[in-house]
Amino acid sequence: MVRTQIQLTEAQVQALKQLAAQRGASMAELIRQAIELLIQKVQEPEIDREEKRRRARKISGKFRSGVPDLGVNHDYYLDEAYAYFHQSAKLADENLR
Repeated sequence: MVRTQIQLTEAQVQALKQLAAQRGASMAELIRQAIELLIQKVQEPEIDREEKRRRARKISGKFRSGVPDLGVNHDYYLDEAYAYFHQSAKLADENLR
């Protein structure tokens, strides 16, 4: 890794510290992740809105969840999935240390 120095606003530092504490990660790790996301976004060709809609329509209805109340309780299942994702990410971070 290459050491570098950046300047952040007070608000950015406070928000970053809070996020790092919540995720159990260092501020440096979160900054590296953010930079990686930016690089990926810039390097990937932008798909226009119509193409995104066309792709969504193409796969719509092709998959079944097996959950009969998904259409009604989708927010509950989404919260459950996020909680599982965050727990898995936290365990993965701990295993890397």
